[in-house]
Amino acid sequence: MDKIRILWADDEIDLLKPQLLFLEKKGYEVVTVTNGHDALDEVENSKSFDVVFLDESMPGLTGLETLTKIKEKNPLLPVVMITKNEAEDIMEEAIGSQISDFLIKPVNPNQILLTLKKIIDNKRLVREKTTSDYQQEFRMLSMQINSGPKFEEWVEVYRKLIGWEIKMDHSDSVAMSDILSTQKQEANSEFSRYVAKNYENWVNETADAPAMSHNLMRRKIFPYLTEERPTVMLLLDNLRFDQWKIIEPIISELFRVEEEDFFYSILPTATQYSRNAIFSGLMPADMEKNHPSLWKNDTDEGGKNLYEAEFLEAQLKRTVRKPIKFDYIKVTNVAHAKELNDNILNYLRSDLTVIVYNFIDMLSHARTEMEVLKELAGDEKAYRSLTRSWFLNSPLWTALQRAAEKDIQMIITTDHGTIRVNTPSRVVGDKDTTTNLRYKVGRNLQYEKKDVLDFRDPRQAGLPRPNLSSTFIFAKGDVFFLYPNNYNHYNNYYKNTFQHGGISLEEMICPVVRLRSK
Repeated sequence: MDKIRILWADDEIDLLKPQLLFLEKKGYEVVTVTNGHDALDEVENSKSFDVVFLDESMPGLTGLETLTKIKEKNPLLPVVMITKNEAEDIMEEAIGSQISDFLIKPVNPNQILLTLKKIIDNKRLVREKTTSDYQQEFRMLSMQINSGPKFEEWVEVYRKLIGWEIKMDHSDSVAMSDILSTQKQEANSEFSRYVAKNYENWVNETADAPAMSHNLMRRKIFPYLTEERPTVMLLLDNLRFDQWKIIEPIISELFRVEEEDFFYSILPTATQYSRNAIFSGLMPADMEKNHPSLWKNDTDEGGKNLYEAEFLEAQLKRTVRKPIKFDYIKVTNVAHAKELNDNILNYLRSDLTVIVYNFIDMLSHARTEMEVLKELAGDEKAYRSLTRSWFLNSPLWTALQRAAEKDIQMIITTDHGTIRVNTPSRVVGDKDTTTNLRYKVGRNLQYEKKDVLDFRDPRQAGLPRPNLSSTFIFAKGDVFFLYPNNYNHYNNYYKNTFQHGGISLEEMICPVVRLRSK
């Protein structure tokens, strides 16, 4: 392995012999210069350096001036600024110029070694520490997964798995990521069994149940409405918990997280069911019964989420005693996004502003259909990265930055998540059977019993019954449904795509996060 090469520029370099000898004994190669001009010559003409130590107060070309010129020549070269001067403006200018570290004289050898470890060995050290920590927790997580967790405990299991996934993203530990992926599959298998056993009791309120789509607003939104400040409810369609954790650091620049909570999406974990349930405060069977002109089944013509504002208005009148002034905004294209940005401050005059933002849902569908997006978001890590890039550059973030200037409460949530599917399962149905990959409703369905949760009487799951013999089936884990016709073609087309509608941690356990402007 080649030696790590260090360039050290300091006009008092002779006084640093103890530090230089220490580094050489540790196996580093150090090249020394006494001024900024020579430092620039070395950077330009010598073999590549791994790091530069730069004295801030050299005569002639100052450390900051040398830093600027080094960055012009080699913007990726790590530079450590060393100075006697603790003036805040110098520190800020150095940090703004993208230094990798900042040391105050006199520096001792161990300080220098720690800095080198952070800069040169950072990825290796992070990978080794992450691997070691996960190995220690692997057994405890497995025991937790197989100990019959309740719904609150499943949330904790899922939170831990996502925490490890994100740590693995930063550590680039491929072997450990594969083991974690296998453990997550095991968790989803147990979670599917748990949901299959308990779901009917939850929706029929015959057992202790988590907050779910149809009571989300009653339990997690309405109790926090206040006259002191307006509330913005931002529903990002298809937002998984891991995607929330990826955009959280961006949002936290302007908003303080006051509570990070969860709810369970109803089945099917699909927009027309889960989101209508959120805004109506009703299970789908009750929506059909109480609002027959607003509810549409899968086989009905027309849009299935066209009446969310009407559902919300009815729920507010039914459950909130005092009048609530509210706005409902749905963003499904660039024009809507611009309109939101232009009018965000006007909306804040209402008690409650509900914003439904559809980009992540469109991203998952586009990824299925476009080869280039499949490559850009080939797995969960890439999907998270794509979500972060979109959010950071989106009109939504621009609008939230404007809203953050006011004292507001914001509640970020979703209607359901998505899972990357990999296991095909054959289904046979008549011509009216729905085409969804993660759930189906139809007559005379034939399917692999082990792969599904089925309801031959949909009313037991709080669902409408389009026909007397209609059956709902929901895919477990990473299963996706295929018809026998053109089986191999559709298997190749849909495998490894992000889908929703069925039972998995990713689809059902949804974030609901309460924040306030800083």
